[in-house]
Amino acid sequence: MNKKIMITGANRGIGLAITKQYINRGEEVYAFCRNPNNSPELNRLSMENNKIKIYELDVCSEDSIKNASNLIENYIDIIICNAGIGSSYGGFMDDKNTHEKFIQVLNTNVVGVFLTIKYFSNKLSKESDKKIVIISSLMGSQHHESSNAYFYRSSKAAVNNLMVTFSNELIDQNISICSYHPGWVRTEMGGPNADISPEESAENLINRFDEQSISSTGNFYNFDGSLLLI
Repeated sequence: MNKKIMITGANRGIGLAITKQYINRGEEVYAFCRNPNNSPELNRLSMENNKIKIYELDVCSEDSIKNASNLIENYIDIIICNAGIGSSYGGFMDDKNTHEKFIQVLNTNVVGVFLTIKYFSNKLSKESDKKIVIISSLMGSQHHESSNAYFYRSSKAAVNNLMVTFSNELIDQNISICSYHPGWVRTEMGGPNADISPEESAENLINRFDEQSISSTGNFYNFDGSLLLI
């Protein structure tokens, strides 16, 4: 039976690659992004395949998230919280480390994830193996010796904590939730010198999503399946 997947940040990078691979598998995808009219690859997919539906969603707007959730009439099997932004990779005195930027990163990478799960979780199928996925980052782990990217690191640490807290509340509803490090990926954020392509990351991540179950809920995994320290 085909799965129904919703994903945020579906218009580029890892999100677009995940969307394409699910479509190629014959799954149905509800693809959300901030500006569908400025997402040519996503729209091309939609013209070529009726398995994808594209909707507008701004993860920094609670009203936008709530309204977008009301557009889905059918139940879904997997929620993928992928939308996110980066920040300065400099030290704490970097001029780009401003209050405005910090709030923007936290709103996008943390609050947006929380509200997406809040408003879409009631759309999860009552019968299927219900799953929530958060695309996080190894940079969110507390076990590191780095001294840069303060805003991004703290946002991913926070979203990993959200994941664990959600797992404690949702386990009685038989909903599993895990976070995943996608690898160092050649995207706009990862840069051209990164280790792997979005397609390779997406293929591995989807395999991990398939493996996810209630017995693995609350864990943080690498894209290759190895368990990571939060």
